[in-house]
Amino acid sequence: MKRWLPHPVVSLLLCGLWLLLNQTFYPGHVLLGALLGIAAPILTRHLNPLGYPRMRAPVVALRLLGFASVEVVRSCFNVSRVILFADYANLKSEFIRVPLTMRDEYGLAALSCLINMTPGTVWTEIQPDTHELVLHVFDLHDAAWWVDTIQTRYEQPLIEIFEKKGPHGDPA
Repeated sequence: MKRWLPHPVVSLLLCGLWLLLNQTFYPGHVLLGALLGIAAPILTRHLNPLGYPRMRAPVVALRLLGFASVEVVRSCFNVSRVILFADYANLKSEFIRVPLTMRDEYGLAALSCLINMTPGTVWTEIQPDTHELVLHVFDLHDAAWWVDTIQTRYEQPLIEIFEKKGPHGDPA
């Protein structure tokens, strides 16, 4: 069963998404959605050599998603205000460095998504020797606030969600 339906929830969601996009329950579309739901996970299973991550703290994930949603809306208004009304001579657009302790690939990918979906910020790279995130901020007023926000409000919850803990609470 696992060979033909490796991820049944994903298969069901893909079929449902297909039906939603086509806005129909015709038998042909149901069959095509079912085929898509079965074929896509089978054809893409080798694209993830690390395996699928295990979410260890769903409540923390929901809290992080809520905070990130508020931050995105807040940033939308701030960036819109700067674009429409600010004096461009006083605009302070800079790169900053944020030291990271997280090493989990899925946690770093989630952090990248959270940062890049926030208007006015772009994740540019991670320095391989120092493991610092290089971040571009559209209108920087306080670099220390950005470093603290990313480390405490984004990175720490992602560490709780994705990284394994050793017997003394440290990452294993």
